[in-house]
Amino acid sequence: MSENHSVEPISVYTMVTAMVEQMASVAWQKMGLQPDFLTGKIHKDLAEAKVAIDLTTHLASFIEPHLDDDDKRQIHNLIRDLRINYVNQTKGE
Repeated sequence: MSENHSVEPISVYTMVTAMVEQMASVAWQKMGLQPDFLTGKIHKDLAEAKVAIDLTTHLASFIEPHLDDDDKRQIHNLIRDLRINYVNQTKGE
């Protein structure tokens, strides 16, 4: 006998939010500021970091209209921090 639970289908906005978080994490890793999640080691690749930051920014544009002011501020701060750190990392190259 199975119980009838009311489970909502996953929202595309929930998926995009997860993708934003994943791409931001990859960007930090590719800037050499966090260890790679697979190897546990620092691997710096600024070209890939730029792609990850650009993707984070683009994906965020899809969810932003559906966020409250606090969440919008958090997304903007995340993107700003990624960009500032990218610039700082490229200064040493």
